[in-house]
Amino acid sequence: MTIAIDCRHLDFSGIGVYIQGCLPYFLNSNNFFYLIGNPAKLESFISGRKNVEVLDYRRRPFSLIELFFFPKKHLAKINKSDLFLSPYFNIPGGIKVPVYTTIHDIIFPDMPEIVSKMGLAMRMVFYRRAFSRSKKIFTVSEFSKSRIEHYSRGSVPVTVTYNAIQPWIQKQKKNGKEKRKTIVFIGNIKKHKGLDCLLDAFLLARAEGLEHQLVIIGRRNNLRSSDNSFLKKLDSLSPDTAFFTGYISNEKLVEYLSSAALLVQPSRYEGFGLPPLEAMVLGTQALISDIPAFKEIYDGFPVVFFRSGDSDDLKKKLLELLVEKCVKTIALPEHLLSKYTFQKTASIMLENMVP
Repeated sequence: MTIAIDCRHLDFSGIGVYIQGCLPYFLNSNNFFYLIGNPAKLESFISGRKNVEVLDYRRRPFSLIELFFFPKKHLAKINKSDLFLSPYFNIPGGIKVPVYTTIHDIIFPDMPEIVSKMGLAMRMVFYRRAFSRSKKIFTVSEFSKSRIEHYSRGSVPVTVTYNAIQPWIQKQKKNGKEKRKTIVFIGNIKKHKGLDCLLDAFLLARAEGLEHQLVIIGRRNNLRSSDNSFLKKLDSLSPDTAFFTGYISNEKLVEYLSSAALLVQPSRYEGFGLPPLEAMVLGTQALISDIPAFKEIYDGFPVVFFRSGDSDDLKKKLLELLVEKCVKTIALPEHLLSKYTFQKTASIMLENMVP
């Protein structure tokens, strides 16, 4: 079987992790692949392999150019393939073979306040196009499946594959790492990530004796004007109290996560949500919101939940875990360590993709 895969999302955060995790298992299968993207960024995946050819195309996804002017030389090869796999809900124009799509979440219509009316309208065009063009849609949780089925009105089959922990993090397990007085958050300041709720709870907890530092792992760019009040509050704090790390290496990410007393993921909406899993693999307790996806994904894991969007409840849990109790290192048992793997994810996808 010949499979064409859009790999232009390698640099995207969650979607990039998903592609990078699945690609090695795809390429180890008895299939031939056309990988669409930047050859330099794909080199580490294709080196020494004979069952793959890269189609050099570097236009960013979600553009009118990819819809109407996708290179004919690439389309000629894609349309001789057995199927096309898109890791997100954009599908280039001119593809005539069966299409399989991954939709990680359906956040834009579920939380329209995070995007402009024009932005929502454009995204709905791509969502609806994915619904109509896809032979099957893959997604990362039963929660996301239910939302996709709601908006697609059951017009396309949906299969849950789940996201997974990155293998290089599995290899960096540091369950004996000495804990520092730090609280880690991974993400950005967009409303659905809940960082505003965390900051309010953190400052309330500090007023009641919490001595820990808040470490925000992420970049401070691409902010909207509506974020100004939040940023002013954050800027009023000394770096000893809270700070953004900016871009950091994988090694530094492991260092921050494994040495933290606690990871807090206060998301108001997620399709899966990897940071709590990454933290626990590295021995760090996770305090997370009780949103549907988290309740599903982390069922049976040693996490602590708080009421989503409730800064008072989050403050209470911060004090209970970090002031009233001794911080403990998490050691996940094997059945939880192996619950979400990209080997399983890629296997499910390959089993479900038929011409």
